[in-house]
Amino acid sequence: MPTCRRKRVVLTEPSPDLLRAVKTDPKRQVFYLHITGEIFETYEDYAARMSFYRLKQFQCEVTGKSGLDYFQALDSERQEARTLHSRFPEPLKSAVLKAVQWQVVGRLDHLVEAVYDRFKDRYFKGEYVIVDLNGAKYQARVERVYPPKYTDVNVRDNFKESQLATLDKENPHSVGGDLKISLQESIDQDNPERYFYWVKVGEPEKDKGHEKGKSGKNDKDNKLVGSMVEVQSPMMARDRLAFSKSILRRFIRDCVDRDAAVASPWTVKPIIAARYGVDSVMPEDTRKGVEEIKKGEIDKRKKAWEDKEGPPTKKQKKLTAAQEEKGESAMAVAERKEKDARDKAEKQRLAKEEAERLAAEKKKKKPIRYPTEDLDVRLNDKDKKAGVLKLQRPIANRAILPFNEVPGSFESFLMAWNFLVVYGHPLHLSVFSLDEFEQAIRHSVSDLPCALLAEVHSTLVYNLRTVPFVRHSCVVSLLKAKEERDNDNLDDEAPYGVDVPTLVAALADCGNNWERVPLRFSEGRDGWEEAVVGCLKDHAHLGNFPQIREILIKLLFAPEHDEDSMSMASGSRSATPSSGTLKIPASPRDRYYALSPEDRITILSFMCNLAISSKAIHTHMESCEEQLTALRKEKIEVNRLKKQYVEEINNLVEETKGDAGTPNGTGEDVTMQDLSDLSDISEGPTARPKSLGHSKEREAARAKQASIKQAMAERRRLDDEIAKLDKRLEGIERDFRKLLGAVRVKPLGRDRFYNRIWWFDGMGSASLIGSGGQAQYGTGRIFIQGPSEFDLDLLGQREDHETLEERRLEEEGGEGSLNPNEWGVYSEVEEVDELLAWLNPKGQRELAVKNTITRWLPHITAGMKKRIADLTTNAKNTDTRRSARTKTAAVDLSREPYMLWTNRKAINAS
Repeated sequence: MPTCRRKRVVLTEPSPDLLRAVKTDPKRQVFYLHITGEIFETYEDYAARMSFYRLKQFQCEVTGKSGLDYFQALDSERQEARTLHSRFPEPLKSAVLKAVQWQVVGRLDHLVEAVYDRFKDRYFKGEYVIVDLNGAKYQARVERVYPPKYTDVNVRDNFKESQLATLDKENPHSVGGDLKISLQESIDQDNPERYFYWVKVGEPEKDKGHEKGKSGKNDKDNKLVGSMVEVQSPMMARDRLAFSKSILRRFIRDCVDRDAAVASPWTVKPIIAARYGVDSVMPEDTRKGVEEIKKGEIDKRKKAWEDKEGPPTKKQKKLTAAQEEKGESAMAVAERKEKDARDKAEKQRLAKEEAERLAAEKKKKKPIRYPTEDLDVRLNDKDKKAGVLKLQRPIANRAILPFNEVPGSFESFLMAWNFLVVYGHPLHLSVFSLDEFEQAIRHSVSDLPCALLAEVHSTLVYNLRTVPFVRHSCVVSLLKAKEERDNDNLDDEAPYGVDVPTLVAALADCGNNWERVPLRFSEGRDGWEEAVVGCLKDHAHLGNFPQIREILIKLLFAPEHDEDSMSMASGSRSATPSSGTLKIPASPRDRYYALSPEDRITILSFMCNLAISSKAIHTHMESCEEQLTALRKEKIEVNRLKKQYVEEINNLVEETKGDAGTPNGTGEDVTMQDLSDLSDISEGPTARPKSLGHSKEREAARAKQASIKQAMAERRRLDDEIAKLDKRLEGIERDFRKLLGAVRVKPLGRDRFYNRIWWFDGMGSASLIGSGGQAQYGTGRIFIQGPSEFDLDLLGQREDHETLEERRLEEEGGEGSLNPNEWGVYSEVEEVDELLAWLNPKGQRELAVKNTITRWLPHITAGMKKRIADLTTNAKNTDTRRSARTKTAAVDLSREPYMLWTNRKAINAS
């Protein structure tokens, strides 16, 4: 029966009204729960009970599994019961149940121990056992059992079949299986080792150490298969999956029950008793014995209670009948309290056993195999003292991120830059760094146009000419929104004092031919501001661009105060008043540089999102996919060739090992032998045979030396080839990153708290290494992005989610913890080294991201160092120019790196 909070679930009994209705109103409508057989009078009672059963608070009484609903726990118990009864020997069930019937034993474990000791060496007809015959084990089936009184072979073999048949129906272990006598008495009266068994030998028992070389012995032993053999209990054994203390305990626990009263006997459940022929009516002598045991237990407890309260005084002995009744009620209360205490102790014992079982299962579990789930990995005290890993992640800087003051602006800015750089080839744009793009977005001097802004907007305008659009879609959406507000009697809030009719009138004369304007490179892309307005007028509407109305007002109207225009000309970041009116119609060419950086980013983000669907971008993506496939094939071929060269080098090493140990020694010995030629010749004809032998040895040595030199030359050649292949593999990896970045931009990986780590350099049209081998960079930084809302939901579903915030505070720091989609940046090489020292390779996510960062670390650090050097050089040049200022600020700006950028991929044709 499933348990709830370690108590058995008691089924709901029908109400007395329902029981009466069985006779008076048999057709009465009720609610029936067929799984449990419960009947309810109202739907509310039925629904409440069903809701209770659906709670994940039940436990399987057999396996101990918790966190289940009632029906899952019931199915688990039934499944375990089916498995148990199929494994437990069928002939043994009846004998075990007859032995435990009416036994008065306090604990189930003690009953199991007694039953196991009685039946571990006693076997019954029909049992499947394992027999040991001459050192070989066989599966066998017990056919007949001969008790000790038939140990005489001649007497036993002369029995007739009828007598044997009668004998088989009797219980040969009736004495030994009686738990009323002690174990030693049962052995003295009915020794299990004196029984003889006839078994039918089956297949040999499978041996894990079986080898093919033993096949001859097995063929010889297989002759016993199918024959009848006489054995005794020391030669027999049961399968441990069929009979063991744990299996026996589960079988008895499933088949017997006991009342809660003191000294209650264990009784076999009526249905099971009827099936296995166990007497369900307690014999009179057994009943008297049980009552005596119960009375003795009660007297013992009563005496203990009296000893605790002290002996009665003379005054206490003279009790009236009422006082005696009061005393008896006090005894009843004491017995009830004692019963409650006993039940509590039993619950504590069960809880202790459950804890011990869980602890034992935990010990049996296999050791954790790393890498595993990152949040399951914790640094122990030993690792902390050893200083293997950094305890806290370096704090990512959020203050230096450009345009991070307005939520979402930095992400849009980063996305626009990445799009323009990655798709530089189809957009015909040269590469520029994130710092240059930031300075261009901040450029606000209309008298000194920024070529980078002109090229970026012009190439997007060219691209969006191929994307389908609806003429005047922006005007239509503005007029429709105004009409809806008028129908709802709502006032039209005019941003900056410009209503919809005024804005529509201004749009009528601006950007009408944007899809045919040349925007030539040689002319500085003249007219690109009006083309952008025309592009927005036909592509944007309030649905896909909610800020379109405010931005168009800022592009088409100027403030009426002269000081605003003066501040714009002086180079302020934005000449658009934060609060006020824009009434004077103006040209977008004059007003664009008055836009705030956030408005410019919004425009570029919208145009980039539209350009993704263009045919040029899709064609470029398909081309990149084809090139990626070719690179994969080339990488496989290069690795195959490299493996071949390595094998050839290993073969050369093996060959030269034998040549190194020549009898003549080294090359110096050969030279000494050459110098002794004259002495050999001067000795005359008798020395000629010796001289000829030395000559042959010298020739062999020279040949071996030539062979060694040739092998070394071949080794050097192969090393050079492998170096070339390694260099090509590095180039393939860089090319693969460039092409893959054009198809999909993926982070380097995620840390244990699902923060994403990004590195945007070397993708698309950008390169990590210049033509002269010099390092190049796009961002020159590592970015880290906070977990998404989905990732936070995953964290919240963990069992330890309550302590997860404390762990984040400990391992990320109070300032280092990032909110959903919040960004931070690492700009220094030392910060990246600290990040690598913090990542734990025992976690799956952090092992992957650590390996990826390590693989690209030379390029990451080179880009960081190059960026820092460029910023330092630019700062020095700026300080020099300021100290020796002889020109206007506009001239100084013209020498900034972002102003010196030139689009070398521009197409002059219209």
